[in-house]
Amino acid sequence: MPLPSREIIIVHSSDLHIDHDYTARLHGGDGAAGLACVLDAARRIKADVMILAGDTFDSHRVPLTLIDRTAALMTDAALPIVLLPGNHDPAVDEAIYRGGALAAVQNLFVIGVTHDESVVFDSLSLEIWGRPHRDYTDMIPFDMQHQRPARRTRWQIAVAHGHYQPAPDRSAGPRPSWLIGNAEIDATGADYVALGHWNRAARVGSGTVPAYYSGSPEYAGTINVVRMNEALGVAVTRAPLDIVREPTD
Repeated sequence: MPLPSREIIIVHSSDLHIDHDYTARLHGGDGAAGLACVLDAARRIKADVMILAGDTFDSHRVPLTLIDRTAALMTDAALPIVLLPGNHDPAVDEAIYRGGALAAVQNLFVIGVTHDESVVFDSLSLEIWGRPHRDYTDMIPFDMQHQRPARRTRWQIAVAHGHYQPAPDRSAGPRPSWLIGNAEIDATGADYVALGHWNRAARVGSGTVPAYYSGSPEYAGTINVVRMNEALGVAVTRAPLDIVREPTD
């Protein structure tokens, strides 16, 4: 496998919930303010790739003006953005990623829409893969019966959107809540697992594979910074966001 000639930097965020309602009220009417802050931070640290691990939009019913603003922010960021649809913005037929301004963003890679389940960056010897939410019903983000892609790059990142439990019991309750367990994380064999669905930032899993929630920009106030270095391995830190929230009633 070809090796990258330098350290690569990945920025991981999730649960931006871009909308024209609740999130917009937090930012004086700008529902895409969280995305703007995340992209600004990624540019400052010279990230090679941005990962958005689900619920980038709060729903597929947002004004066209907000979709246009989101597309402009992504285009201006001028770095690859890999987006995994979550339970709020699944890859359904009417998903806003399938047409309009977002479909024209050349640096946006949507798993389940522009790519099936995997995006490869040959120059970085990096593959990012995951199972997108394809509808609003329950699914297993890391299904052990669903074969993960054979490693074909030096670095491999797995992305999932769901709720972590060390040993999930999917038979309990009326809604299993897209559960992710230790055994499933370990079975990815990935160098890093980027998770979404929790608003708080946290490391989870058994410790065999580094698996992290980034948290939402508003709640966590940070992004995850993943540095992959052939000599030093994988290092994960958090970088603060320059984000301001308006007071709410």
